Amino acid sequence: MVHFRQDRHDGPRSTGGAPPRRGDAGPAPGGADRVRRHAPAVPVGDFRFIALDVETACGDAASICQIGIACVAADNRIETYSTLVNPGTRFDPFNTRLHGIGPGHVRDAPRFAEVLADLLPLLSRHCLVQHSGFDSRAIAAACAGCGIEVPALRWSDSVRIARRAWPELKGNGGHGLGNLRKVLGLTFDHHDAGEDARAAALVVLHAEAHLRMPFEVLIGREARHPEA
Repeated sequence: MVHFRQDRHDGPRSTGGAPPRRGDAGPAPGGADRVRRHAPAVPVGDFRFIALDVETACGDAASICQIGIACVAADNRIETYSTLVNPGTRFDPFNTRLHGIGPGHVRDAPRFAEVLADLLPLLSRHCLVQHSGFDSRAIAAACAGCGIEVPALRWSDSVRIARRAWPELKGNGGHGLGNLRKVLGLTFDHHDAGEDARAAALVVLHAEAHLRMPFEVLIGREARHPEA
């Protein structure tokens, strides 16, 4: 099994507990517990690529309530960062059961525009990985919702990379993070944005090792702007 170094540090933001997630014996990690796993500030430096994931408050893609990134260094060390986001909208109980984040966790959290302004200098310099196309759509929707221009970011999809690396999983569990967790032996807390971003980064690293191809070759011409 391939192992990669992963750095997750204590971080700030929000307080309080959270209701149980469906299917779990105990409570979902509260907002503060989730963010503390990750770096206390936006990582700096140059990285091979950055995986990004969002969680939403409800069915509206613009209702981002958590953003997480996983920055992959030249030596494949992964540094994660996560922040809660106040979406300024309602929380659907279904979503809260999934990710454990509710209105009380984001009451004092920054709004999306502030978070994006903090992240954009880093994100705009790197190729971004999302697991499916939802995250880029959510970023675009959140930008539209607060009246700011959608940034021209370079996106690639770790689902497509996984399909290339493990085509036998089609019709046999698929290429979602839940099934890839079992197939690749990954350990992460699903529906935490920082953890899911780290998982997407690990999928890419495992695919590189499995196919003996670097990320840049795996994505080929796939890296694109959301509107492309």
